[in-house]
Amino acid sequence: MSPVQAGGQLDHYSIDALVARSGMASIFRGTDSRTGRTVAIKIPHPEMESDPVFFDRFRREEEIGKMLDHPGVMKVFGDDERSQLYMVMEWVEGRLLREILNEQRKLPAERAVRIAARIAEVLEYIHTQGVVHRDLKPDNIMVDDRDRVKLIDFGIASKSGSRRLTFTNLSQVMGTAEYISPEQVKGKRGDARSDLYALGIMLYEMLTGKTPFSGDNPFLLMNDRVLNDPVPPREADPGISLELQEIIYRALERDPKSRYASAHEFAWDLQHLDQVGVAERPALRDWKKRRTPGRRRVLFYVMLAMIPIVVFGLLLLVARHA
Repeated sequence: MSPVQAGGQLDHYSIDALVARSGMASIFRGTDSRTGRTVAIKIPHPEMESDPVFFDRFRREEEIGKMLDHPGVMKVFGDDERSQLYMVMEWVEGRLLREILNEQRKLPAERAVRIAARIAEVLEYIHTQGVVHRDLKPDNIMVDDRDRVKLIDFGIASKSGSRRLTFTNLSQVMGTAEYISPEQVKGKRGDARSDLYALGIMLYEMLTGKTPFSGDNPFLLMNDRVLNDPVPPREADPGISLELQEIIYRALERDPKSRYASAHEFAWDLQHLDQVGVAERPALRDWKKRRTPGRRRVLFYVMLAMIPIVVFGLLLLVARHA
């Protein structure tokens, strides 16, 4: 199979330019010769196509992308015949929220609230469709020049009624260390409330320029949210209102049952800040009392994260000797 390059042709798509490249796939801007429509084309690297785990993940992302129909979700287009494995998506104008934060460090409160509320509205839609993103972070949010948002990369999303996927490294099992919820750290699959937790982390980051938990490595970083309370946002920026700080605490509750019950509730509070009641929270007083995980706890979570890797290795070994 000849490698796809800018200026080439892939079925009825002309390849205009390479726009992104990861360890698993390249994304090109292309043009559909039948309609003239500009599209994004995600093409796996040749060595990944034979990986059954990647294949499942790729197909799951395509399946979910074709099912969802909302202006806040990157649309995936179906096709009849293809000469190789690839995915065709709508071309989205805008920038990653991560790029914006890298440039500006933090955003004005009004803009941060506006973006967070729009993300919450999109989450409400996908959750009602039985989909949980599970890897919500600034790298997976596109923002246009009017602060409209689009969720991208549903590679590790879960969908009700679908079998659970097996993954081969920590980030694929659990999401990204800065944004995953305490229940995911503990090895649970995570549900819609895990997405709300990640949105709470992003809102904190947009307002303060940093995430609320820290650690010298991913395991210590993840353990910090299990053992400790977040640094109060107003410690980082006293200009953040009490109501906005309260919203963040509601989203970052360690127990999922204590968080917002839905993304709709989260969005409503963001849109009605003057009606948010502020609770008396011990966490605002005790946050400096930091606990560190014992060696056994760290080893436990390392072993927990390794289980899918070991299982996959055993399955692969059996398949090769079958």
